[in-house]
Amino acid sequence: MNWLIDFFGDPANWSGPDGIPIRLLEHLEFSAISLLCATLIAIPLGLWIGHTGRGALFAILSANAARALPTLGLLVLIVLLMGVGTGVPVLIPLVALAVPPILVNTYEGIRGVDPDLRDAAYGMGLRGGQVLGGVLVPVALPLILLGLRIAAIQVVSTATVAAYVGLGGLGRFIIDGLATKDFPSTLGGAVLVALLALIVQLGFTLLQRVVVSPGVSRRQTVR
Repeated sequence: MNWLIDFFGDPANWSGPDGIPIRLLEHLEFSAISLLCATLIAIPLGLWIGHTGRGALFAILSANAARALPTLGLLVLIVLLMGVGTGVPVLIPLVALAVPPILVNTYEGIRGVDPDLRDAAYGMGLRGGQVLGGVLVPVALPLILLGLRIAAIQVVSTATVAAYVGLGGLGRFIIDGLATKDFPSTLGGAVLVALLALIVQLGFTLLQRVVVSPGVSRRQTVR
């Protein structure tokens, strides 16, 4: 506890380019860009696979393979190949980490919609895109948001690896603290990352309450 008081009570940690606000913004930037890129890749692909049933096995196998990739090892490899001129070397492994939960949950959400509901939509004269956007996505939304929440928490927690290759983010407090045996900084950085992950989880929980239809929520609860 004294270490945390030392870290958060030190005015030097709240100002300058190495202060908590700047490091937090860097961490959020890495995380947000990675999650956005992963979302743009995984959700359209998951919707298409879930709706058409094509390429499901390939998608699941690819997602599982991506999960097995060691994030830090991939980061070091990319840095060796590309250098550290930009944040791209950090974004690639973070995107690879975020795609699988979004893709799998989107696919499973669409595939898990009651076939009778799908048939009823077609029976009303709706076409493929209308059925997908107007019926399947709203029902699958809780699972899709779950995939996004899992991915976001994983990315926020793992973005600390940026510090291993000299980039910014909250990981700087952890890595630099370990290197200099500044344990208050190490502990403080770890607490900041944990708090940020909790805030992200809370944010997605609130988002689900706002955007998911009450009828769908009740249906999920009954199940």
